[in-house]
Amino acid sequence: MVGSPPHDLPRNNPCILPAFRNSDAMHRSQGIAIHLRAALAAAFTVSLAIAQPSALCGIDVLVRTRFELVEGAKIGLITNHTGLTLEGESIVDVFARQKNLTLVALFSPEHGFAGTLDQAKIADSMHQGTGLKIHSLYGKTRKPTKEMLEGVDTIVFDIQDIGCRFYTYVSTMKLAMEAAAEHGLRFVVLDRPNPIGGTRVLGPVLDAGTESFVGYHTIAVQHGMTVGELANMLAKERKIGIVPQVVRVEQWKRAQLWDETGLRWVNPSPNMRNLNQALLYPGVGLLETTNVSVGRGTDTPFEILGAPWIDARAFAATLNEQRVPGVRFVPVSFRPTSSKYRDELCQGVQILITDRAKLAPLRAGMTLAWALRALHRTDWKPDRYGRLLCDGAVLKAVLDGKTPSQIERLWRNELAEFERRRAGFLLYD
Repeated sequence: MVGSPPHDLPRNNPCILPAFRNSDAMHRSQGIAIHLRAALAAAFTVSLAIAQPSALCGIDVLVRTRFELVEGAKIGLITNHTGLTLEGESIVDVFARQKNLTLVALFSPEHGFAGTLDQAKIADSMHQGTGLKIHSLYGKTRKPTKEMLEGVDTIVFDIQDIGCRFYTYVSTMKLAMEAAAEHGLRFVVLDRPNPIGGTRVLGPVLDAGTESFVGYHTIAVQHGMTVGELANMLAKERKIGIVPQVVRVEQWKRAQLWDETGLRWVNPSPNMRNLNQALLYPGVGLLETTNVSVGRGTDTPFEILGAPWIDARAFAATLNEQRVPGVRFVPVSFRPTSSKYRDELCQGVQILITDRAKLAPLRAGMTLAWALRALHRTDWKPDRYGRLLCDGAVLKAVLDGKTPSQIERLWRNELAEFERRRAGFLLYD
């Protein structure tokens, strides 16, 4: 029964309570045992409460409502290994056994259907359970074609995003929305929580005209929105020509991070392995287009940063002098087994989160860039730093050696304007 300890404490076990010769002492000992049993009962209840999943993703809501929203539809499903129900079942298997709809086609994003590939192009594959072809949207094309959509009247999107602008799954969604509009199809988004929360909005806003697959819209680096909210924003602001139907998450609050949802963590991509990495990614990830390793090919991607030419101790000391909120920098050395500087000894820092409430990943990222520029002006090559940053004024300030606080002031007004636009698309409290 919830609220009861796993078992009673023995009253006369000398390993638990010492033997006493007088009755007062015995009463006191029994009182201690009662309090200890109560404490264990409370702890047991709390542990069960924490383990109880609280958020229901869009797919779980769809299952509960017996798929009424898509009844009779011919489905083209865009998903990957993150498309799971609360019980951990693949959305493909769930859709395939429904009698009131038809699963016609499958599509996968970057990293493939299983989420294990980390390469420039991914080929089509076959889904073993259903025998359906999985059309890769990270291969010859990134947008569903007319041939791929043959027999489809409804596109359903269900992929776990990470809450950062340059993570490409939302770019895949945007292109699929455009294909739906072009071919007169319905578009349904099965929403999921933002793992790094839905309240904090940080960083520069993408400059209009610089859109790309790693920068799909004029939003902040850390946008604080769910995939469903972004779908509505994209449809309206980019005039795509459809109104997406969003199946909302239930029992999720914007302030909740992933480990407060009760949902299991599934690596959304090969190098996004825990919540700490996701929290640091908006700042650290900006630097991976330059000639530093951000830990790909190690056990801690996006928690470390380095290069063979960095002086680890001097780098860490300089960074810590800046007192970046919520983090500390520890000097480390590491040898990546893949990606940049493969098999080379790198010196750098490990980024430790000391206070999640104060964590400012964009400040951390800008401080890393500032320190690289200050200490290694010749060695650090920031030529492609603007690739993910997508803000000309901020890029110039970094190259000019401006401090992180000076740089943050540059995006203050554009961030406020983005927050104003964003407010009209938020679906959750």
